[in-house]
Amino acid sequence: MIKIYDTMTRSLRDFVPLNEGQVNMYVCGPTVYNYIHIGNARSVVAFDTIRRYFEYRGYKVNYISNFTDVDDKIIKGAAEAGMDTKSFSDKFIAAFMEDVKALDVKPATKNPRVIDYMDEIISFVKALVDNGFAYESDGDVYFRVAKSHNYAKLANKTLADLEVGASGRVDGEGDIKENPLDFALWKSAKPGEVSWQSPWGQGRPGWHIECSVMATEILGDTIDIHGGGADLEFPHHTNEIAQSEAKTGKTFANYWMHNGFVNVDNEKMSKSLGNFVTVHDMLKSVDGQVLRFFLATQQYRKPVNFTEKAVHDAEVNLKYLKNTYTLPVQEEADTTDLAKFVADFEVAMDDDFNSANGITVLFDMAKWINSGHYTQEVKATFAKLLEIFGIVFKEEVLDADIEALIEERQAARANRDFAKADAIRDQLATQGIKLLDTKDGVRWTRD
Repeated sequence: MIKIYDTMTRSLRDFVPLNEGQVNMYVCGPTVYNYIHIGNARSVVAFDTIRRYFEYRGYKVNYISNFTDVDDKIIKGAAEAGMDTKSFSDKFIAAFMEDVKALDVKPATKNPRVIDYMDEIISFVKALVDNGFAYESDGDVYFRVAKSHNYAKLANKTLADLEVGASGRVDGEGDIKENPLDFALWKSAKPGEVSWQSPWGQGRPGWHIECSVMATEILGDTIDIHGGGADLEFPHHTNEIAQSEAKTGKTFANYWMHNGFVNVDNEKMSKSLGNFVTVHDMLKSVDGQVLRFFLATQQYRKPVNFTEKAVHDAEVNLKYLKNTYTLPVQEEADTTDLAKFVADFEVAMDDDFNSANGITVLFDMAKWINSGHYTQEVKATFAKLLEIFGIVFKEEVLDADIEALIEERQAARANRDFAKADAIRDQLATQGIKLLDTKDGVRWTRD
């Protein structure tokens, strides 16, 4: 049985879906005002790997990941670019799709956009106001945190803790909020901003309300899994829980999953430190599959340290797996250990999707394959396990002239003309073709 570390309970729990054989999963997507950075990519890859493993285990996964396309940064960026906010968001949604495709990320079941759910957002906010969980103030609408049951339970904080932290905070809204902790559900429009008509005047939604509405509209009042980066635990996911459960009276999500951060050369990534790396730029020099493999080799909850050496090591290791996969299969071989490799892999991944341990099993399996245990059945199984990490190797076909050189070398070896055979080997090496003579014949790999 798959076990998930649930952030809410701080414990490893057996995964029991609401509907047998089905997983309803909502993962917070990007705010589309720029190209995604390596930290965003880590979250995308982590949850794509989790989704793929669920599917490997036979589940049907409804995987929903949103685009936040109404936001202060989008409004500012669009104005600076001389564009309307939708066109500005469209540009970076297209860039996101291009980047994650390069990382071999499967398309989501649905990518909802905030602008397509404005009526539902307004209705949701109105229900909270009508039930006394929210209030209007000068055209803004705020959620009453004091009325929320066990607010901030996800972040393992108490209301008293938060009130102490908020005592010296000045956010420009102190005079119009009942409580410094209350958060915006609806914001009144400023001159020139994109806005929508609501019962409280022209305005736009607050950030937190958007995901609550899209998740419940698409997946229902209670979902199996809600995921995202560790930075979203508080306040974003905390506020999602508060407003969703206030409206529905039901548990919002049964499992909460949060992926770890990405550091760059052991430092937190930030623009101020000059180590902010976008995937768009990185893909100019790093193969997308290598970057994906680097991000997937660590268990999703643990931090990842991005360095040139780490990416290089990922490239070398991925090449080894590729060279193993492309070996010619044998008609007959001892494959009795195949079932054990599969079982060990599943034990690793069932333990909160421990990809680090799962990939270790794959390397053990690759070593076993290279020692002469490679039938078509083994190859198909190897491919199926690799695919969970987005690794799909295309079968390479050698050019006819290279095939001819290999055959010529084999003939030279048969005639014991080793000088000619070595010369052809060296010639092929300059073209990136490495030959390996085995008891089953010559094998080749491409460097």
